[in-house]
Amino acid sequence: MRLLFLGDVVGKAGRVAVTEKLPGLVAALKLDCVVINGENAAHGFGITEAIYQELLDAGADCVTLGNHSWDQREALVFIDRAPRLVRPVNYPSGTPGRGAALIETRKGARVLVVNAMGRVFMDAMDDPFAAVERELDAAPLGRVADAAVIDIHAEATSEKQVFGHLFDGRASLVIGTHTHVPTSDHRVLPGGTAYMTDVGMCGDYDSVIGMDKAEPLRRMREKTPGGKFEPAGGPATLSGLVVDIADGGLATRCQPLRLGGRLDQVMPE
Repeated sequence: MRLLFLGDVVGKAGRVAVTEKLPGLVAALKLDCVVINGENAAHGFGITEAIYQELLDAGADCVTLGNHSWDQREALVFIDRAPRLVRPVNYPSGTPGRGAALIETRKGARVLVVNAMGRVFMDAMDDPFAAVERELDAAPLGRVADAAVIDIHAEATSEKQVFGHLFDGRASLVIGTHTHVPTSDHRVLPGGTAYMTDVGMCGDYDSVIGMDKAEPLRRMREKTPGGKFEPAGGPATLSGLVVDIADGGLATRCQPLRLGGRLDQVMPE
């Protein structure tokens, strides 16, 4: 199986890059499954039902979220009728939606997707480690799930690395989102789990983590309230990781993908 994970889609620029480039990538890279983090897709903050459907129509099999899950209030309602939309699993009991989904890909494979949110420098949440453990126990890799993806949406690199090592051998991929800057530590861990501390974003990198530069620069310097953050609208880079997965669900190889926009281009073989 070959899987692509695309980082946080930021605003219209990121959405346009996905809708224009993803269908061709599915064919060219012979992708069996695509997972996208969409928590910043609606003008940089949250997701709408129309955008969720737009990402599925472009080729996504599943869309994950994060700390901006509810910035668009409609998400509180439509998430219950969106089986391929996954919010962090460690929200408190009773939160709408689901924190994990066992999806069937276009070729019939079963892929478990789990979304978790970190607790270091983030809002107080339930224990993400125990929550992910429960989901992996419920759909064991190689028996119930043909592949398993964990999106750890977190600020601290150390917390993301703990996730990778803790679940090495029990997931096909542990991948970090949220900080919007791609790291260069992609690798397959000793137990067979592909890992990357942060996959980056699908957005305009001539920005401050996807936002137009003017307001972040002013706010950081002056430390006073001001205007709203607005997504940067220049050419976007698709940032992702392609993972080759063997029978049994463990990774054999992972390769970064960066396409379009301002970053150096990297295409997997």
